[in-house]
This record gives sequence, structure tokens and C-alpha cells, in this order.
Amino acid sequence: MSQPPTPEPGVPVCYRHPGRESHIRCQRCDRPICPDCMRDASVGFQCPDCVAEGARTTRQGRTTYGGTRRPDAAATSIALIAVNAGVWLAITLTGGSASRLVDLLALQLRGGCALDGFYRPNIVEQACTGTWIPSFADGAFWQVLTSGFAHVQLLHIGFNMFALWVLGPQLEQLFGRGRFLALYFLSLLAGSVVVLWAAPEYQATLGASGAIYGLFAALVVCVRKVGGDLRQLGALIAVNLVITFMVPNISWQGHLGGFAGGLAVAALLVYAPRGPRRTAYQVAGLALIGLVLLVAMARFSTGKSPDVQNRPPSTGDDGRFGRQCDGRSGAARPHSQRVAKVKPTAMKPMPTKRLDWRRSFMTGTESSWSLAST
Repeated sequence: MSQPPTPEPGVPVCYRHPGRESHIRCQRCDRPICPDCMRDASVGFQCPDCVAEGARTTRQGRTTYGGTRRPDAAATSIALIAVNAGVWLAITLTGGSASRLVDLLALQLRGGCALDGFYRPNIVEQACTGTWIPSFADGAFWQVLTSGFAHVQLLHIGFNMFALWVLGPQLEQLFGRGRFLALYFLSLLAGSVVVLWAAPEYQATLGASGAIYGLFAALVVCVRKVGGDLRQLGALIAVNLVITFMVPNISWQGHLGGFAGGLAVAALLVYAPRGPRRTAYQVAGLALIGLVLLVAMARFSTGKSPDVQNRPPSTGDDGRFGRQCDGRSGAARPHSQRVAKVKPTAMKPMPTKRLDWRRSFMTGTESSWSLAST
């Protein structure tokens, strides 16, 4: 293969390829560039170094409230939907409502031992010869997050994910990806914190509606900020709140906690002072909200929560392990069994039908086990 001729002395050569004669110069740095190094510019050509430097120094587009603008605002919502769908599929394939994954992922306030078809809360984990159901109080701290990704019924996850698909891209366009994720997860954690402090003692909670209610709250703040009409959105939220309190087997604690968390996070992001320090204010505020939630969880885990023994007992079907589910964000999807309050019994467990122990067991106390979905 023949070598290109050596340029004569005094002839300009490419700054990256000294053996190539070049009569074209970069429009920014005025250095000679060969055809392989030419990069199209608005006027003439630029060298690769100037193009890279321009990409680093060019200011990226920002969203309304300070985030980085991205071409696909639905990508984050799609990823969250995929995670929720994957967890639901795993639960379905491993037994549905009787899946061990429900025991591990749902937010449990107090653990207990499932033995001989009955739930026995008076047996500690070390002495349990059956299956132990872990709880937040026992150290299963992951449940405050995993409960927001666990669903049992198809309609439950369907309504929640539809709401996420509708609300998520709109809010990510306003906040940016990082701020949207902070809104989602802090709302989820806020719902879990209220469940810890206000839910019945023997109740397990699961579902993404806490985070979904946080997105509803954020949309309210954004519409209010621009002076938009809140009547339709307010009516939708009001209907969901009425259903939350009027229909049984709905975790109102997770719904209201998520809504309050979404209000706080969105107000911080929307009303932070504009200017070069807006991001610093937003990050500091988000960190403060997260710290408050962590402190509330820590106080509960160290036994400084209200006396759970004085909380109203949860209900089940004649003492059976009930399943509660809200369907879409706030809409009720009650369990197929009827729910009846359990009367006090002696310490010896009352006999029940021999169903799967995760669905049919009771205690010798006034409390029974139930599962509520947010």
C-alpha cells in the first residue's frame, strides 16, 4: 500500500494528522483540519476538540422547576410500572395471596408465628417452629419500600399503574427525572410512616396507592401555582377520598400519608426561590423531609410508638387472615370474603377451617390478622 506523499515544508497540515496536507481551518480555534477531522457546524467546520468542548459548556435545557429536560419523559414511569408488574407476576406465580413474598414484602407492624394453621403472636421468632412472618418492628425495615411495589389482585395493580402512566409523564416534564423520583419515593415512605403509627396492630399493608396519592397532590400544587382550574381534579380526588373512608378494607393511613408527603415535596419543589441556588434549596428541603421520615420510623422501631395494644383491632373473616385491596388509587377492591369483627376468645386458638395458614388463622386475643392495600 502506497504512503501518502509527505507535505512540502510550509504547507499547513492537520493538527491531529501531521502527515496530511490541510487547507481547511476550524471556525473556532483556526487550526488546520483534514477531511476526517471536519465536523459540520452552523458556519463552516469545527475540529473534534472544539465540538467536544462546546458540548461540555452548552447549557442543557431545564424543566419548569429546575430539572434537566429529557426527550422521553415517560421513561421513568415505564420503569416503575415494569418493576411493579414484575413483582406482581412473581407473587402470582408463587401462590398469589398465599405467596411467601406477600409476607416478606408487605408492611407488617408486628411479626408472629404461623403454626398448625393458626397465627400465634405470643410466640417469639426464636421459639417459632412454624413459619415466621417478619415485621418492621422485628427489623424488616425494607418493607416500608417494598410494600409500595407489591400487589395481589390484577385490578389493584391495573388501576394503580394506569394512574402512574397518566400522571407520571406530566410531572416528570415539570420536575425532571431526579425530582420526580424523589417525589414518588418520599410520598411512598410518608404513606408507610403513617401506616406504622396509625394502622391496626395486626395488619399488613401493600400497594402503590400511597405514591399515587402523592402524585395527585403534586399535580394539585402545580395547577395551583399557575392559577389553573382545580375543580375537575379536586372532584376526582374528593371521590377517591370518600371511597377511602366509606368502603371497608382500604388503608386510609397509606392514602393520606402519601397525599401529605406529596403535598410537602411538591410545595418545596414548586415554590423554591428561582435563581442559581434553587437546586441547593430543593435538595436541602428534600433531605430534611427524608430525615423527618427516617426519624419517625426510627422512633417506631425503638419502641417509642404509641401503645399498639390500645389500637383498635383489625378485622378478618371470622378471625381468618383477610386480604384487603383498594384497586386504583383510592378505589376499593374488597376481598371476596365477608369481613366480620372478631369477638374476644380464650387464649386457646379457636378452630377454623383448614385453609392455607396465611389466609386462615386466628389468635386467642381480640386482634386478628388482615392485609390492607394502599
